[in-house]
Amino acid sequence: MSRRLTRADLDALPSYVPGRNPADLARELGLAEAIKLASNEVPYGPLPGVPEAIADAATNVHRYPDMGVLALREALAARLSVGIERIATGCGSVALCEHLLKAATVPGDEVVFSWRSFEAYPIIAATAGVKAVTVPNDAGHGHDLEAMAAAVTDKTRVVIVCNPNNPTGTSVRRAELERFLDRVGTDVLVLLDEAYREFVTDAEVPDGLVEFGDRPNVVVVRTFSKAWGLAGLRAGYLVAHPDVADAVRKVVTPFSTNAVVQAAALAALKAQDEMERRAAQVIAERTRLTEEVRKLFPGVPDSQSNFVWLPLGERALAFGKHCESRGVIVRPFPGDGVRVTVGTPEENDTFLKVAAEAV
Repeated sequence: MSRRLTRADLDALPSYVPGRNPADLARELGLAEAIKLASNEVPYGPLPGVPEAIADAATNVHRYPDMGVLALREALAARLSVGIERIATGCGSVALCEHLLKAATVPGDEVVFSWRSFEAYPIIAATAGVKAVTVPNDAGHGHDLEAMAAAVTDKTRVVIVCNPNNPTGTSVRRAELERFLDRVGTDVLVLLDEAYREFVTDAEVPDGLVEFGDRPNVVVVRTFSKAWGLAGLRAGYLVAHPDVADAVRKVVTPFSTNAVVQAAALAALKAQDEMERRAAQVIAERTRLTEEVRKLFPGVPDSQSNFVWLPLGERALAFGKHCESRGVIVRPFPGDGVRVTVGTPEENDTFLKVAAEAV
């Protein structure tokens, strides 16, 4: 065969790395169980009413779901005080980031984002056929918005701001984000990835939808995977100007927000008080975990997410392997650092013990 059947440029593309299965590690080490603190999941199980909604929806899975996702979009519109025409749904916020690039770019265009940030961004840029322009994080492990604005060219169609940032947990504050938006102008879409919005406690970290949602070039994506406890089902939503949201809905894979997901997300929204109570538990543990790891490692930044960042540099991979050898799964990013999800108090205590051994 003289012609390859797949794109040659994908050979250089890194694969997305999921968190390791704790059951597999437990069997490998001969432990009763292993602890997974690698994927930013909330450890408290489904919200009340969600399992029942899933079971009820499962009785009708021989039928196609509502492709317009009207009930869920109406519920989100009411909760967010926006028009339903501004909302698109998809298979998690990452899928909606991908759909936005498909809707807004053509091959040869550019997308700008900070690095290190969410590891899926380079993948979705490559699959959309656009050039990823990465801007190094600043000394505090956060977005360098001035440098990102300077990186915008006539070819730039989308800029992604992950706020709070994954995997460093750092956040962009109101005044600097407003200056950035003013400098970028209205001809470039600015995607605010707010997957961890429910864990934000800093009053200076803006709600992108409330404070900048009236700008026609600002797009906000959020997810049900984190605070809402639906990581295993994959549901996310995007809020944008009606024309942008309509374009995104056109490129979303048909029926990708399936019937079970729609039912589960609706049930989760009804349990908002319990979601907020659980988020408060995570936030309290985040504070404690941050204080303790700072005794072991210098330079740990403040986090506004449900994880903390250990800036271990070249020691990251070795630290990750050490933790795994003790039955604790964390997420090392070789050469940069380690992301540790906030678990239950008992899980966090185990991690701290293992981390102290490494030191």
